[in-house]
Amino acid sequence: MIEQRSLGRNGPKVSAIGLGTRTMLADRNIRSDQSLLTIETITAAVDAGINFLNTADFYGMGLNEMQIGEAIRGNRNKVFLSVKTGMRRSPSGAFLGMDCSPASIKNFCNYSLTRLGVDEIDLYQPARVDPAVPLEDTVGAIADLIKEGKVKYLGMSEVSAEQLKRANKIHPVSALEIEYSLATRFIEKEILPAARELGVTIMPYSVFYYGLLTGTVNGKLSKDDYRSSLPRFNSENLPSNLQKVDILKKLASEKGYSASQVALAWLLNQGDDIIPIVGMGKPGRIAENLEAASIAFTKEEINLLEKTFEVGAMQGERYPESLSNFVPS
Repeated sequence: MIEQRSLGRNGPKVSAIGLGTRTMLADRNIRSDQSLLTIETITAAVDAGINFLNTADFYGMGLNEMQIGEAIRGNRNKVFLSVKTGMRRSPSGAFLGMDCSPASIKNFCNYSLTRLGVDEIDLYQPARVDPAVPLEDTVGAIADLIKEGKVKYLGMSEVSAEQLKRANKIHPVSALEIEYSLATRFIEKEILPAARELGVTIMPYSVFYYGLLTGTVNGKLSKDDYRSSLPRFNSENLPSNLQKVDILKKLASEKGYSASQVALAWLLNQGDDIIPIVGMGKPGRIAENLEAASIAFTKEEINLLEKTFEVGAMQGERYPESLSNFVPS
């Protein structure tokens, strides 16, 4: 069975790897076989010891929560549910902006409870800070939900160190979901130290940086590939970034693992307060990712990875300038 880690300083024990469900359901045009595959994957992950399920009420405009609810029916006590909220989307999936006002947060929570078929959400967090709503008001609304017994623990997502400290003053924060990987290490300067000072667990997402760290990207992406809009994948930056990934691939091959397994193992190696959220669209991916938890590194191997992927080593920004408002300063 996979290692268990504490969520927050005095929180519950959960699996050291969480199951990310964002890509399981993308829109309303789902086929029965897709639906069954989602349920099968969630069930297999829970059976394998991954009890941490991460979702959002806007994934598939609520369909993702419905599928999770079906998958865990009768096994609620075996899983820890993490839900993000606050993003509004149109029926077509278009992003319509944030709404983290207290009234909306409480309304969104009630809908999530219904779709999931549960009485309480384990970890509830605003997906981003809403610039139109004081952070204290948003956090205060979740604190109210905790008092009402609808939520157990407060989480935050993509906040700065200063915002994390402000939130923690209103109610203890158990976990912070934020981008962190070999390719994206900006949190190490201020955010990670602040989280550790407060006893807040880090839940990294995009642990393979949109597939770059899997070693499967070999050249220029097609215009239809959404990653072609990301600066690190453009023709100017990608060649340099692939050279670094080649070093990762070589090390992984020498150890008898895949590049993605080594990238995930590096994250797990950063501390017991790190619980990566990993997307696994098929049951077959589960064993591969669980195997990463057993990978050990020599000091020389860690030094090689640290030097190759040092802060600022990747060419290009994480996101285009048009999306800069979605990431913490």
